[in-house]
Amino acid sequence: MKEPQSLFTGTMVLAGASFVNRMLGFVYQIFLIRLIKAEGIGLFSMVFPIYILVLVLASFGIPVAIAKLVADAATQGNRQRAYRILRLALVYTSFFSLTLTVIGVLSARFITGQVLSNPSTYLPFICLMPGVFIVSMSSVFRGFFQGFQYMTPTAASQTAEQLIRVTVGLCLASLLINQGIVAAACGACLGVVIGELGGFMLMLLYFIRSRDLQPRLGGFRVRESGYLTGAMFRLAFPITLMRLVSTGFLSLEAVIIPHRLMANGFSTHEATEAYGLFAGIAETLLYTPGLITVALSTALVPAIAEAQTARDFSLLNSRVNNAMRCTVIVGLPSLLVFLVLARDLCAILFGYPEAGAALQVLAIGAPFLYLQQTTTGVLQGLGEPMVPFRNLVIASVFKVAGIYALTGCPAYGIRGAAAAVVSGFIIMSVLNLIDLRKITDCRFKMLEIVFKPLAGTAAATTALCFAYKYLVGEGIVTGFNLFGSIFIAGIVYGVCLILIGALSKEERDRLGYVFCKIFLAIKK
Repeated sequence: MKEPQSLFTGTMVLAGASFVNRMLGFVYQIFLIRLIKAEGIGLFSMVFPIYILVLVLASFGIPVAIAKLVADAATQGNRQRAYRILRLALVYTSFFSLTLTVIGVLSARFITGQVLSNPSTYLPFICLMPGVFIVSMSSVFRGFFQGFQYMTPTAASQTAEQLIRVTVGLCLASLLINQGIVAAACGACLGVVIGELGGFMLMLLYFIRSRDLQPRLGGFRVRESGYLTGAMFRLAFPITLMRLVSTGFLSLEAVIIPHRLMANGFSTHEATEAYGLFAGIAETLLYTPGLITVALSTALVPAIAEAQTARDFSLLNSRVNNAMRCTVIVGLPSLLVFLVLARDLCAILFGYPEAGAALQVLAIGAPFLYLQQTTTGVLQGLGEPMVPFRNLVIASVFKVAGIYALTGCPAYGIRGAAAAVVSGFIIMSVLNLIDLRKITDCRFKMLEIVFKPLAGTAAATTALCFAYKYLVGEGIVTGFNLFGSIFIAGIVYGVCLILIGALSKEERDRLGYVFCKIFLAIKK
């Protein structure tokens, strides 16, 4: 096993892979939406949360528990225990995933016909089911490597998975589009499964090539295995509850939003299409900048656990503040771009400017969404997974109630659903911050976390307005002048952050080092 990567390096590795994946995903989403239209994306978006719900039950929170337990074992220098944890996790996860796959296939007719009230979703749902076992097993190995703070296998497998998914998904959808929208949606679903299989195979290759694999597998110890099983499930159970609630509420969204739109007079076709625009375009754009915070939250679990196990409270405080600062640095400019350019982005990228109405509302929740992701990672790393779970339940109850009330109101419609989703982000992020302050007694450096990024965003706002006015003027908006405006605003934002000291010299040096490595790798 290689030496652990630092929090910054681990985050950059995952963020780099996530950036590539998001770009590939964007290309995929653009072509797929133009190929199977909003209705096809609506079908895919309706079954996908149910599939994720089955995945959560199948993995049972074990991958995050592995990351925590393996990080503790690595800190204590007990690598043999780390491999025993892996073996136990593989046994439990394979049992859960195979059982849930069979149950999912047998109950598919009921789920798609009675719950989703759209029989057209049956075949896409069936096509996704083989992915349950594959993703569950792959996530166990990812949790193992993350426990050692070695993020490269996770990044590489995610990139391979996305490459295969994009290529196979588009090819199958193109071949099947003549058979109808449902068949094309099935092609996209099969692309997901085949991509996951490719990522899993690469993850296995990384594991097999680990130099200390053979001597570390060790023998089976009943007493220690019982202790490790108990520790694993004590951590996994609340994590599973949290993810179950999260994905369960996402599944409720996929059910409630189309139903409430139909209560407004929409036909089944129109409701499916409107949900496709909301989930397939507006939410896709909203979650894209989160590639940094998702990578950060993943790397934070073992990093925070390491600082806590070593009782290095100064390091803990530093890592928490740096995580908050990185999150706000990403969140504020995202809010700016989505708020000002929502309609143009949706039109240029996907050909559906009407999706901009929902995105403009969702933009307000961007910083809170990313903050929610980061603080959840910190709290899980502290061994307090029940805290974000409780906050998620509270926030989700408000969100679903808001979706039901506002989406059914003719004056709001899909924008009401977006407003309810934003309220959930705000409530959970605020509750997480309050609990994080209580648990760690960390002192948040508001100047570094909030005010300096806010100053940079103000400068970027001015630059964006001037650049957009100059490049577009009274002419037609194109991809060149739209993204040119964003690029100019991004340059101003980055320079401003450096000038006001929002990025330290060490961080600037590290960023330069990383970009040099990337450049040299590309050059080779």
